[in-house]
Amino acid sequence: MKGHRVIQGCGTALVTPFTDGGAVDEMALRELVLHQIGEGIDFLVPCGSTGESAVLSTDEHLRIVDLVVKTAAGKVPVMAGAGGYNTARVVELARAVAGLGPDALLSVTPYYNKPTQEGLYRHFKAVAEAVSIPVILYNVPGRTGVNLLPDTVVRLSEIPNITGIKEASGNIDQISELAVKVPDGFRIISGDDANTIPIMSLGGVGLISVVSNETPRWMAELCRLCLEGKYADAMRIQRRLFGLMRLNFIETSPIPVKSALAMMGKIRENYRLPLVPLKPENRDKLRAELVHLKLVS
Repeated sequence: MKGHRVIQGCGTALVTPFTDGGAVDEMALRELVLHQIGEGIDFLVPCGSTGESAVLSTDEHLRIVDLVVKTAAGKVPVMAGAGGYNTARVVELARAVAGLGPDALLSVTPYYNKPTQEGLYRHFKAVAEAVSIPVILYNVPGRTGVNLLPDTVVRLSEIPNITGIKEASGNIDQISELAVKVPDGFRIISGDDANTIPIMSLGGVGLISVVSNETPRWMAELCRLCLEGKYADAMRIQRRLFGLMRLNFIETSPIPVKSALAMMGKIRENYRLPLVPLKPENRDKLRAELVHLKLVS
């Protein structure tokens, strides 16, 4: 869209740190944002699934987006989450989030109620028509129980401010079909750290990353190399980080990545139910990998 910053490269799906009392830890969140920017991340994504958006109140959700936008202060773009399973509420949330000044919205497919492809089309059409900033679709069937198919994405791409998709289906065949069918300029963004190289080789323009919470500089470099067509060099980073990518999903994300960040001294290790702390045996595996990568001593 004209007048909006192009978002590409590596964006971090920010965790939401909580205090021991269960509130949003605003100081820790500010420090995370500043650290990410200092390490060369390309954009930031607050209030996604990695940010435990499903357990945030509306006031907390808006406060987090506002804080990230203000802390980033224009140094990097912000793509703010605004999704859910009730279209009317998502429209209301999207309007409120857009009013806080992010560069784009990221909106997940409605979960639990499993809409048809026509229902998905009408849902996203309503969200996009409620705001004037770019909307990025988010397809993650493993979490939502519904798959946004390529032909539906093509229909949605005709809506002027639906400008891209975060693809986390894990289905490379589907993503290949999508890459062939969408119009030029429609932006495919990987939603899986481990699949970034194949998705970007198909024409993807970047990644919304979990592992960049822990290693922003390396993941930003991996995406930069892919954008330059230097896939062999990108694979050297992939080999280094593949173990951590896997361990970040040894239990439900964001449990492991928040545990890792706590080990690194970035946040307190607090979750909101129904998420619970990492099992001790998995914590040991994660710590060993962090030591191997010299992220903790």
